[in-house]
This record gives sequence, structure tokens and C-alpha cells, in this order.
Amino acid sequence: MGTELLATPPGPVVCRPGAAESALRDCAGALGGPLPEDLADLLRAADGIEGEYGHGLLRPAERIAAENLALRGDPEFATPYMPFEPLLFFGDAGNGDLFAVLAAIDRPDVFVWNHEDDSRTWVAPDLATCLRWRLTGRITG
Repeated sequence: MGTELLATPPGPVVCRPGAAESALRDCAGALGGPLPEDLADLLRAADGIEGEYGHGLLRPAERIAAENLALRGDPEFATPYMPFEPLLFFGDAGNGDLFAVLAAIDRPDVFVWNHEDDSRTWVAPDLATCLRWRLTGRITG
């Protein structure tokens, strides 16, 4: 999957060591289902990737679980926003917007959630492409 990008990334990145299988199991268990395989593979290679300016290209597994649970369980988000359950957030744009895959639906597309208007916009056909496009500046937010 996109892990070959981590060997020679096209942009400035800081990669944390890969996630342990136990961390992936804990994340999946907290979220109530398996992680998409491409996301799990990427987390095995790097349990968190920060891009230029500290943007969270990939959150660590523990933070992925915590952030998704917080968004899904916050009663203040229930009224103004569409449900977050279909989305599995994994990274940020640095401006409050979050990147997500559709974990409950077996499709690889990546979307960005706009925190201001609650829109969910397609940005890439899969996680590897999303990572490559973010590292090369094709996707900036």
C-alpha cells in the first residue's frame, strides 16, 4: 500500500515507529470493527506521520481511536452535524478539517470533513494516493 512512500517521501515528514499489533487490535476494538487493511498496513509502517508544519498526515493508532470515539460520542455534535459513524478519521489538514475513510463500507476512497460546514468531500481514490498527494502538495486541506 503506500508504505513505499515512507522510504523516500517526496516532502518533509516525521514518521513514528510502526504500531504494535496490540495497538492495532486495541484501536479496532475501541472502534467496534476491523481497521481497513490499507490503514492498518500504514500504521504498521508508521504509527503517526507528521508533515510540514506538524500536520497530522496520519494519527497514531491510539489517537485515531480516541478522536473517532470523541467525535461520535459528543452530544454537542449530534444536532449540527451529520453522523460520524460512517467515517474513520485518520489525519488532519492543519485547519480543523479531518481526513477519513469509510471503514464500514468496503471502499478505499478518502474524504475530507470540513469542520465549518460539515461537508464531506472526496479527495483521493485510496489512502496511498492521498498520502502521496498530500506530501507533494496536490492536496493541501
